[in-house]
Amino acid sequence: MPARPTPRRTVLKGAALAGAAGAGLAACSTESKVGHAEEPTPTAPVDLGPADAVPVGGAKLFQDQRLVVSCPAEGQYRAFSAQCTHAGCLLDKVEGTEGNCPCHGSRFDVTTGKATRGPATEPLPEVPVSAKDGKLVAGPGA
Repeated sequence: MPARPTPRRTVLKGAALAGAAGAGLAACSTESKVGHAEEPTPTAPVDLGPADAVPVGGAKLFQDQRLVVSCPAEGQYRAFSAQCTHAGCLLDKVEGTEGNCPCHGSRFDVTTGKATRGPATEPLPEVPVSAKDGKLVAGPGA
């Protein structure tokens, strides 16, 4: 019995699925360690509001400014980009001192910027931050 030829429609579906799978893998590429933004950190000073909005021993996510700020001790602050170093998604929440990336599940210690769970392996870029007149300012010159 001769083999039946594969229908053209089946071949085209397979080619379309292979192309979609390749595009999905490319979207998850970790070649860029800073994600999708060309500048994952501010290029000018950014006013973040009252310094006391960041709890001592805790952290606060400033999603609109793409920053996360921690306060290890009264009057001491550290800021990091809130953009995941795996694929460039913004962190969506901070629980205690751990930042969560909603796209692929990466986690970061927002007091050090260190990636604590992959797929991200690179730390969040640190951003200068200071408290001036009771307000937090982050970015160059802060």
